[in-house]
Amino acid sequence: MTAPTPRRALLAVALAAAAAATVPGGAASAAGPSRGGAKTPAAPGAGASAEAATGRTVDNRFWYSHAHWLAGAHHGTTAVGGARPGLEMKVPAGRTEYTDPHTARKATWEYASWTSPVHRSTVPATEAIASWNARTPAGTWIRIELRGTYTDGTATPWYVMGRWASGDGDIRRTSVDGQSDGRSTVWTDTLALDGPAKAAGLRIRDWQLRLTLYRKPGAERGPTVWLAGAMVSDVPDRFTVPASAPSGTAHELKVPRYSQEVHIGRYPEYDNGGEAWCSPTSSQMIIEFWGRRASAAAVGWVRKGYSDPQVCHAARSTYDAAYKGCGNWPFNAAYAATYRDMAGVVTRLTSLADLEVLVRAGIPAITSQSFRAEELTGAGYGTAGHLMTVIGFTAAGDVIANDPNSADNPSVRRVYRRKEWETIWLRTKRRNAAGKEVSGTGGICYLYVPARPSAAAIRALRTVGVL
Repeated sequence: MTAPTPRRALLAVALAAAAAATVPGGAASAAGPSRGGAKTPAAPGAGASAEAATGRTVDNRFWYSHAHWLAGAHHGTTAVGGARPGLEMKVPAGRTEYTDPHTARKATWEYASWTSPVHRSTVPATEAIASWNARTPAGTWIRIELRGTYTDGTATPWYVMGRWASGDGDIRRTSVDGQSDGRSTVWTDTLALDGPAKAAGLRIRDWQLRLTLYRKPGAERGPTVWLAGAMVSDVPDRFTVPASAPSGTAHELKVPRYSQEVHIGRYPEYDNGGEAWCSPTSSQMIIEFWGRRASAAAVGWVRKGYSDPQVCHAARSTYDAAYKGCGNWPFNAAYAATYRDMAGVVTRLTSLADLEVLVRAGIPAITSQSFRAEELTGAGYGTAGHLMTVIGFTAAGDVIANDPNSADNPSVRRVYRRKEWETIWLRTKRRNAAGKEVSGTGGICYLYVPARPSAAAIRALRTVGVL
């Protein structure tokens, strides 16, 4: 059973032709999200919504083309072209020491940074979630920061949204606790307005990213960042959601099935083992759907005899040392993008109709939801936060999901009632088993696609507001 612990788009050359302008679409959650499964508390408060004024609840902006990387302010970085454009270190801007808070190891690093142009959001937002795709060879890592401007003209601090490397040999991959200016707070991977500020109508008007690339002194190469950006959102707090009309067409994708439950007790240092591995297990299903798979060398550390060692590898590769779990949303998307020519982002969607558009275009999606046992017929469990992989829809519109909270791999495929599933995924408020009001994830979705997607996939991503 999924433990109540932890926890868009994209794309390189094929998408360089896509509009660089942000296209909104989706639904936001309340502050302090429960992520699949949540450890962070919910920040209270309601306040006016952007939806009432504009009909939009989500705004996305990602940088991924050569032209994107030429923009902004470079401090030792350079834009590189080729099959997959990116950002790299040209000459170090300086040196710095970093003491890893999780290992106490102190080391000197060369660094260079890039600051994005300011993006004026179409949705004055209550939340922001960054995404990035990068290659970090041994001896390298990156830091992702976000700074917003409030609607009163003042600015947030530069908030660290992650210190990240694909491996864990140099630094421990980590979010950063304790970041707040009294009006907004970073909850693991989500920058959210605090309750009083949100209730008073304060919003984030615009924002920018800062990427800092690190490498060992004297190294010839540093990291390469292929994609970076953020999704910001604002919807009303709600216990119920509008029902979407099903397409009336059945469609199901052949996505590999993996159970997290078969990994119970394995590697408890990664959030107590498989019991809490819904997010990396779901990520691995979609990575393999796209024909990618962990190499023998990548899983060589896994104990011989363990089934599906790539799931253990996914858990280790998404583990957040501060959060102490594998459910950090952007860490999962970044992990997916470590595979050959893959891209991944975190977003919010509007409805199950959006998911149907994606599935019909051949794109499965990972969604985050929380519910009591009686709220989802056939699940057989309740959870404060859980990730599933949506792989299809019946002709009646019910959801076909690969639910990793299953006893074994063959039993992972489930069919859930449409209205129930849409509610537990899209709502931002709910009552837990004790009757206490807690937060919901409000339509969180991971999308992983090839860096050169098909024309049909690009159309679908545009339709749902990801591009």
